[in-house]
Amino acid sequence: MATISKEDIIRTADLARLVLTDEEAQMYSEQLSEILTFTEKINEINTDDVTPTTNGNQITNVLRKDKPVQWEKQDEALENAPEHEDNQFKVPAIMD
Repeated sequence: MATISKEDIIRTADLARLVLTDEEAQMYSEQLSEILTFTEKINEINTDDVTPTTNGNQITNVLRKDKPVQWEKQDEALENAPEHEDNQFKVPAIMD
């Protein structure tokens, strides 16, 4: 059975700059030890015949075809821009 000691909990809490009482440290130690015991049980399951998957959801993306179209409101969009040049938005440079 895997266990996490109360001292490990206190050391981890100190690293995370958390203040725990002795009772809280003991409680977390017990709870995390139970979780580790459960994960050990899961690791014992024989999964040799299970096909590996990356996603259990069988739904796939349904996307429309990306077709370029002429947009008639380009002038209106440029009117709302603080700056524009040659029918393009002009934005501040972010790299030198």
